[in-house]
Amino acid sequence: MRIATRFLAAASIATVALFAGQASAQEKIVIATEGAYPPFNALAADGTLSGFDVDIARALCEQMKAECEIVTNDWDGMIPALQAKKFDAIIASMSITPERLQQVDFSKKYYNTGPAIAVPKDSEITDLAGLAGKTLGAQTSTTHANYAEKHMPDTELKLYPTADEYKLDIQNGRVDGVIDDVVVLSEWVKSEDGACCKILTPLDVDVEINGQGAGIAVRKGDALADKFTAAIAAIRENGKYKEINDKYFDFDAYGK
Repeated sequence: MRIATRFLAAASIATVALFAGQASAQEKIVIATEGAYPPFNALAADGTLSGFDVDIARALCEQMKAECEIVTNDWDGMIPALQAKKFDAIIASMSITPERLQQVDFSKKYYNTGPAIAVPKDSEITDLAGLAGKTLGAQTSTTHANYAEKHMPDTELKLYPTADEYKLDIQNGRVDGVIDDVVVLSEWVKSEDGACCKILTPLDVDVEINGQGAGIAVRKGDALADKFTAAIAAIRENGKYKEINDKYFDFDAYGK
């Protein structure tokens, strides 16, 4: 035990020395993402995190000269965990909505894409009207689930903790369609895993539900929101955002 203590003390001294040349005001920020929402965030079997959200988070931390740690958290517990100070920020494709703004503060958006519907390739459904009386899958606690509840009242909505679970059910014929971000669904149906399905239609954005785009959530009153906003503007200006964007998309995900 004493040997371990001496080792940890030495490691701490080394860490201090490593960062001694950096600004004394350097922040340590713990950022949460979901890890189950490709291409925005994904967790590999070896624990490696990847995706647009993750790369943006790292670029923003570099721009802010902040030491950051990126962790995963279940989607439906994101905001309560943030409020409980388990981490300092959420970068997980969380839309800025009036409901969420009552609980947390947000940076300005870092991307903005709309929703869409996917159905099996052999589906007889050809338009939104064809979803009446059918079962539609969506991830729980999302703007997409709220969109379906408002705009498709004649469709039975089935909710899932993660996107992977609704994908499994549509593959196995347990739902007739699914609703999610157009990019998420488009990338999925192009993959081997999503070969079962096709995009039925993109959907018009409902700003009241879909919000102002995806932003970075922080606790109420936390100045990190403004710091992230400034960093987003900076990486848009210096080309880093485009570099990350072009790694994943053939269009500007930042939107209008």
